[in-house]
Amino acid sequence: MSEPEKFKRIRQRLELRLPVRVHCLEAADIEWTEITRLIDVTPFGSRFALKHPIEKGRLLHMTIPMPRQLRVFDHVEDQYRVWALVRYVKSAVPPDGGSPLFEVGVAFIGKHPPKSYAEDPSKRYEVGGATPESLSEVEDWEPAEVTVSDKRIATRHNIPVDMLIETVNEDGEVEQSEHTVTENISQKGAALYTTLALPVGRFVRLTSEQFKLTVHAAVRGHSTGPSGVARVHVEFIDREWPL
Repeated sequence: MSEPEKFKRIRQRLELRLPVRVHCLEAADIEWTEITRLIDVTPFGSRFALKHPIEKGRLLHMTIPMPRQLRVFDHVEDQYRVWALVRYVKSAVPPDGGSPLFEVGVAFIGKHPPKSYAEDPSKRYEVGGATPESLSEVEDWEPAEVTVSDKRIATRHNIPVDMLIETVNEDGEVEQSEHTVTENISQKGAALYTTLALPVGRFVRLTSEQFKLTVHAAVRGHSTGPSGVARVHVEFIDREWPL
């Protein structure tokens, strides 16, 4: 078999509904594990659905009973333990109207994460390159929302929007919640007044009765205004806000 034919064959997605254990470290002391099933897989990536929110650019650790002919390493181990980079996320509400599911596509990056991951587990990455003989390489994420003039591409509107902020624990139960309003909001993100302790990288669920809308967001930073009121800055990860 020629090399182009071999490469084309192993890159083809296989619909293998294998069980997979997915572990995520949202922040230094916040983590969760979810058991799900693959939708399809290649030696270089896979697709599956999660109940937990996740965002493009994050790293996940996956444990899969992968067929050995699809592995790039650990061919004699019972389980294939591989780090994966989230390439895309698509949320969907189930037909029964329950909690949303997040369809996730990942690229396998290898047996170990980048060294910078240990310093900041909320750090985001993007694919830097790959060859037919190796898994994807990663490089630091370059945010697209800030220009050289430090002005946001997505204009923030200084309007108060009612919000219920919620964090969810590993079992899917609401852990913290608070009713508040936004200081400002754009299609991409918002700043909200809050008393909750929300570390950078934490995923939150935001619900507005005013807009009849629920979105998920990632915490990007914190600030305190002249009045001493704390604010949390978030970026929406599963949809834009309808302004």
